[in-house]
Amino acid sequence: MASLEHTPERWFVQYTAFKADPAWRRLPHGAREDGRESFARAIEEYAPGVATWAYSTIGMKTGCDLLLWRRGADPIGMQEMTARLLQTGLGAYLELAHNLYGFTRPSNYTKRPTTQEQAIELNDRQTFLTVYPFSKTTEWYLMSRDARQGMMNEHMRIGHDYADIRQVLLYSTGLDDQEFVVAYEMDDLPRFSELVTVLRDTEARRYTLRDTPIITGIHRPLREALELIG
Repeated sequence: MASLEHTPERWFVQYTAFKADPAWRRLPHGAREDGRESFARAIEEYAPGVATWAYSTIGMKTGCDLLLWRRGADPIGMQEMTARLLQTGLGAYLELAHNLYGFTRPSNYTKRPTTQEQAIELNDRQTFLTVYPFSKTTEWYLMSRDARQGMMNEHMRIGHDYADIRQVLLYSTGLDDQEFVVAYEMDDLPRFSELVTVLRDTEARRYTLRDTPIITGIHRPLREALELIG
């Protein structure tokens, strides 16, 4: 059963994708083993203040090998943790390929979080994670609140038919190039693709300005995900 815990009103969440320098794989086995272990221990040093889940993006997204989903109270500790990771044996051979982040907060369009939106509070993870940034057009914000609510109601009705797919929505307006970051967890990738296809037939799709890059990873125990890097 999924575990819940006492949580702050807002979480700071980062999805950080790393790319390994090819020189890493040419190091002796022992050096790579030690480098991976120092990276894993650095992550564990920040728990439970920063919860971290690892995903391998090898074969799923070119330009990155590892995706970390991290959840904490504020960006200061997260920044210090990122710097620490880059100073480890493995980290010295990693570069930041993508870094998507934002804060959680109650939705403007629902009175209470849906079951899908409660994923941020859970500590069990599903098999696949897809995350991407997105921004709305100026026209979206110039519409009336009622008009936007009607289109979001259509979105939510469709979402109810895919209740097995979890969602995390982050707000990053004014903090980075995107306005939002959305992440989906699922155990069935074709079913998620079906959901996205259905959502793109809705009226609200007209008002999406940008929703790339899309990063998909497979959840792995931390050390297993690091071993896949080489």
